[in-house]
Amino acid sequence: MLRQIKPRSARSKRALEKRAPKNVENPKTILFLRGTSCSQIVQDALTDLYELRRPLSKKFTKKNDIHPFESAASLEFFAEKNDSSMLCFGSSSKKRPHTLTFVRTFNYKTLDMLELNLNPESFRRITQFKTRKFAIGLRPMMVFSGTAFESPVNNEYTMFKSMITDMFKGETSDKIDVEGLQYIVSVSADEPAGDDSKPALHLRVYLISTKRSGQKLPRVEVEEMGPRMDFHVGRVTEPEEAAWKEALKKPKMGEERTKKNVTVDLMGDKIGRIHLGKQDLAELQTRKMKGLKRNKALEEDADDGTTDTTKRQKV
Repeated sequence: MLRQIKPRSARSKRALEKRAPKNVENPKTILFLRGTSCSQIVQDALTDLYELRRPLSKKFTKKNDIHPFESAASLEFFAEKNDSSMLCFGSSSKKRPHTLTFVRTFNYKTLDMLELNLNPESFRRITQFKTRKFAIGLRPMMVFSGTAFESPVNNEYTMFKSMITDMFKGETSDKIDVEGLQYIVSVSADEPAGDDSKPALHLRVYLISTKRSGQKLPRVEVEEMGPRMDFHVGRVTEPEEAAWKEALKKPKMGEERTKKNVTVDLMGDKIGRIHLGKQDLAELQTRKMKGLKRNKALEEDADDGTTDTTKRQKV
């Protein structure tokens, strides 16, 4: 585990504040890394996914002896060190060839994992499509088609839909520029068959182009840009109920409660009103000056109205 170091400079303090929980979280960064045995097809798939998510992505090229479903301690270490809330691990073995494992973390601890087996026959890279590419840093439009994504019970397909949405979400914004809508990420699932086999998943990326239509609205056409990936669902690690409930907790984003007797004027100055009890001015302590001394005649008139038991005080 990383040591908790107290910040000694303003730069390190800002870095810790950036990682601290916020009402509106920072866009998620995904980390791509490979295992000790990884086929060239999986390496190409990791590179293409990394290119799609730039600049919110990091990629490691060295081999890592990691087995996510046996021990996720190394992945948690990399997630905390690189401030990444998502990881994509590529590996290949005789039993599970061409495998991509998507991992999500919460508080730098493993939340859930999904293993996908890539079909090498239908896989196509971005460079194999001779089309223009979109600008770096844009958010895509997303389409999910298939009854498997509409299941009311959480399963592998609803988990994959949630992971892909988090992966391509990017920064939140209130306004959308039409010029920034340049590509579509389409994910479809086959209809479930009668046997126990799980439906396959198909990931496609299309480029959007607008052309003249002779009307006010342009004619929109799509062209496949790549990559082209087909998956079969493998092993799954579902999140724990307590961790999932904590991860879905949302802060109260309502308006700040107004404080009583505190107002702000037109200049932006804060003005407060203080309520005091009734003040007795006779008991008010003043500075003793000759000009403020009372006349003896007034004192005698005041003493006539009092009882004999009270003693006269010297002025």
